[in-house]
Amino acid sequence: MEVGVVGKPNVGKSTFFNALTLLDAPMAPYPFTTTVPNRGVAAIRAPCPHVEKGVPCSPGNAKCVDGVRWIPVNLVDVPGLVPGAHTGKGLGHRFLDDLRAADGFLQVVDLSGSTDAEGRPVAPGSHDPAEEVAWLEEELVAWIAEILSRDFARHARSTELDGKKVEEFLAQRLTGLSISPFAISTALRTVPVDRSHPARWSEPERVALARELLRVAKPRVVVANKCDRANAETAAALASRIEPIPSVPTSAEAELTLRRAARAGLVRYAPGDPAFTLPDANRLSAGQRKALDEVQAILARWGSTGVQSALERMVYDRLHQIVVYPVEDENHWTDSKGRVLPDALLVPAGTPASEVAFRVHTDLGQNFIRAIDGRTHRALAADHPVEPNAVIRIVARK
Repeated sequence: MEVGVVGKPNVGKSTFFNALTLLDAPMAPYPFTTTVPNRGVAAIRAPCPHVEKGVPCSPGNAKCVDGVRWIPVNLVDVPGLVPGAHTGKGLGHRFLDDLRAADGFLQVVDLSGSTDAEGRPVAPGSHDPAEEVAWLEEELVAWIAEILSRDFARHARSTELDGKKVEEFLAQRLTGLSISPFAISTALRTVPVDRSHPARWSEPERVALARELLRVAKPRVVVANKCDRANAETAAALASRIEPIPSVPTSAEAELTLRRAARAGLVRYAPGDPAFTLPDANRLSAGQRKALDEVQAILARWGSTGVQSALERMVYDRLHQIVVYPVEDENHWTDSKGRVLPDALLVPAGTPASEVAFRVHTDLGQNFIRAIDGRTHRALAADHPVEPNAVIRIVARK
């Protein structure tokens, strides 16, 4: 799974990315600080089942802290996009292509309204962040429509002559965009095109199809950044104007400050928490104390920095992912080496047991017999959907 961090220049995308990954992507208060994609790994929270078992777990791919499992999620932070990106403005073609594999987009906007459409500083409140949400959608739609329409007539006629299904035709056109067959079928049910004669599709029909593909296959969460420079009324107004796209008021700078301070041992803080504590206030310099006082004011006002919430809103609510724990012993929840709950997997809600087996190992999927629920000990058939936070054993032919 990969989530793209997108938006215009100078809205705090790289700060947001750094806060989630604790990497050091370049940051500065001027446009185009980022010129190449930054890639890193963030994490989302899930309750670890080892608490139910009363024994410590032995995490492998996802660490466990105080009964909370941190599941890795890949992030890509692309350089700032500006209006006209789909035509190549601001190297937009190259930057958009860096998003091909993304399953969804975290769009960072400047809630304070203090940067114009191209990221240049303006008076606070003079730019409408809702406009950023609208124009980015148009850029993404135009990008997908352009990919779909390349040499369209010839390929569409060939599809009709060969008797291919339109779903297969679209899948070939959209190769590399991480758009699933389910998303294609859903879009075709929504957009009234002639499925038997794609060669007759007009440009407006192709654009409408691209828009629906974007909605289904590439969901967005708006990261309303710089909330420390805005107010609740501004955040509520943005949320109302961009519905049904969700927005999360965020202070990426405050989150980055807290995570770096926690890494240095200056504070105790778990990402997403509404507060932090000081193990030894005497260690702080005057500057550090002032910075943490400012962060504390943000937490008191907004309830959290919003950074962790934005990522989890994307993964759980928009991409509908659940966590599954595969084991080899359904009684003790261990693998072959006796490690308790070593792995945690993210899979789409409704994923059947046999597909989970493929996620663990191709051989398990190909030789699947049944799965066993580690809590109820019930046998699960191949097509039985796994439950969120399930602990399951895969039984396969030797």
